[in-house]
Amino acid sequence: MIELGVPPERLWLATEQTLFMVFVSLFIGAIIAMILAVTLVLTAPNGILPKRWIFRCVNLCVNTVRSVPFIILMVFILPLTKFLVGTRVGTVAALVPLVVFIVPYLARLFENSLLEVNKGIIEAAQAMGASYFEIIRYFILPEAKGSLILSVTTGTIGLLGATAMAGAIGAGGVGDLALTYGYERLNFPLMLFTVVVLIVFVQIIQSVGNHFAAKARRR
Repeated sequence: MIELGVPPERLWLATEQTLFMVFVSLFIGAIIAMILAVTLVLTAPNGILPKRWIFRCVNLCVNTVRSVPFIILMVFILPLTKFLVGTRVGTVAALVPLVVFIVPYLARLFENSLLEVNKGIIEAAQAMGASYFEIIRYFILPEAKGSLILSVTTGTIGLLGATAMAGAIGAGGVGDLALTYGYERLNFPLMLFTVVVLIVFVQIIQSVGNHFAAKARRR
C-alpha cells in the first residue's frame, strides 16, 4: 500500500464509490430500460400490440441517446444533473449521466433478449386468452430470463467503464483515483493497481452473470 502513494482508506473509499455508482445506476437504469424494451417489443409493427407512432418515438429516443459518447453526454447534461441533485460534481451527481447512458444501452439488449422468445409460446398464450400483461409477465420474461441476466451482466461491465470516465467530473471512484493520484502525479504503480482492480471486478461480474444465466436456462 505504501508503494502506491495512497493511504488504504482512500483505496477503500474509491472502491466503495465505484460499486455505489455501478449498482445504483444499474438498478434505476434496468427498471427504465425494461419498460422501454417491453414497449418496443409490444408496439413494433409485428408485435402483439402494434402502435407505430409509439414505437417510432421510443426507437428514435433510444437511438439518439445511444449515439452520443458517454464523455460528451456527461458534459451535455450537466444542467440536468444540477437540477436533479443540486450539484454537478461528486459521486451522486455522476448517477444522472450514468443512468442516462445505461438506459438505452440496456433497452436494446433487453429488446433483443425478449425478441429471442419463441413466437409459438406467445401464440399459445394468446390462444389461452392471456392479457398483454400476463403474456409479458408469465410467458415472455420467464423464457428470456437467462438472456436477460447476460444482458444485465454486459450492461454492468459497460457501467464499470463509464464510472472510470466519470472521474473527469470529480465523481470519485477508481477512475478518479487513477486520474488524480495516478496519471497527474505520474504514479505508474497506482495506475497499474487500478487497472488490476477493474479487471478483477469485470471477471467477478462476468462469472456471476454466466453462473446465474446458465442456472436460469436449465430450469
